[in-house]
Amino acid sequence: MSHYHAHGVKGRMLFSFALNIIITIAEVVGGLLSGSLALLSDSLHNFGDSMSLLASYFAIRIGERKANNKYTFGYKRAEILVAFINSAVLVGVSLFLLVEAYKRFKNPESIDGSLMLGVALIGLFANLFSVLLLHEHAHGLNVRSAYLHLLSDTLSSVAVVAGGIAIMKWNVLWIDPLVTVFISLYIFSEAYEILKESIEVLMEASPNLDLGAIKEELESIPGVKNAHHFHAWRIGENEVHFECHIEVNDMPLSEAQGIIDEVGERLRRFGITHVTVQLEVDRCSDKGILCDNKNA
Repeated sequence: MSHYHAHGVKGRMLFSFALNIIITIAEVVGGLLSGSLALLSDSLHNFGDSMSLLASYFAIRIGERKANNKYTFGYKRAEILVAFINSAVLVGVSLFLLVEAYKRFKNPESIDGSLMLGVALIGLFANLFSVLLLHEHAHGLNVRSAYLHLLSDTLSSVAVVAGGIAIMKWNVLWIDPLVTVFISLYIFSEAYEILKESIEVLMEASPNLDLGAIKEELESIPGVKNAHHFHAWRIGENEVHFECHIEVNDMPLSEAQGIIDEVGERLRRFGITHVTVQLEVDRCSDKGILCDNKNA
């Protein structure tokens, strides 16, 4: 993320945070006065938006710090950690709202449709404005998780508006928990994908690499007898690290350096940004792509 891009998105995040706090307060008051569960669920969702925006803002600030003796990789995973927390909270919120909707289906309550509609319209336009602010920056996991918070809340506001209109025209009280169910299911589906990807990064899962093709590519380099013991992981969303053992014949260091450079060049074609190569001569008995031996 460039300095200009980061500066721009941070300012927009803070503005959207303030806007969402105002929406949250308005929807809590409106939900309590109107008796609308959908409006209260939207307020809870908006509060989650506010916290995710604030957390994402600080994650970007932390991620800009330089590497040091304690954090030699830097602080890039701060954004991944916040994406994990944001999405986990959203999954929890969606499940909570489903339970509350079930209770409301069993015991419908009277709702002031006009008040519900008025507050929902305010929330809709405010959330739509926040979505437009962050749209061009919604690429990385961290910002995308915050953006999805806002996008899902915009869509849920549309549903609440529709519910308010239906209650005003036909007094169908069951529409309120039904809207809540749709909001919850949408939140869950969007949050799950980010939660899954952020867990993969935090657990150092291998990115989407064809290790067989990489092995074939490396072993096509003149002087390379075998490539094995691959390890691939992501530090941040776009920084892929790779290490491997390369078996060669005994040779001068100057010649070996040429092979190391060529390995790095070939691996860049696979989207790998940082390479660590261990050259060896008749060392490993196990020459598989993967190795469970911790001493290997």
